[in-house]
Amino acid sequence: MFYMIGKAVLALLAAAGLLAIGWLLLGTLVAPVGRGSVYAVVPASGDGERLEQDLAGLRWLRKGGAARFTVVIADCGLSGQGRRLAELLAGRDRGVILCAIDDLPACLGGEKQV
Repeated sequence: MFYMIGKAVLALLAAAGLLAIGWLLLGTLVAPVGRGSVYAVVPASGDGERLEQDLAGLRWLRKGGAARFTVVIADCGLSGQGRRLAELLAGRDRGVILCAIDDLPACLGGEKQV
């Protein structure tokens, strides 16, 4: 009896493992990964209250391979403290740039940093 239950559990785990591997392989093949100039624009204003959380979520997507893109922090009226935070966050990660909202078209075209 226990032998049959053990075999059933083992078969179930093997099937789940194969399904997980298949899911990962299929996800890698059809994932919407950026192949060209793909940008995620994060508007930031004030003291940049949600900036760290927003960038952490986008960084998680990039690290997991779910997407490849450049993160643009758009300065929509950051205070001095918010600007320092944005500069610090952009300095930590080569995939993050800081751009004034008025210069956004230029930043998206040539990754200009202000």
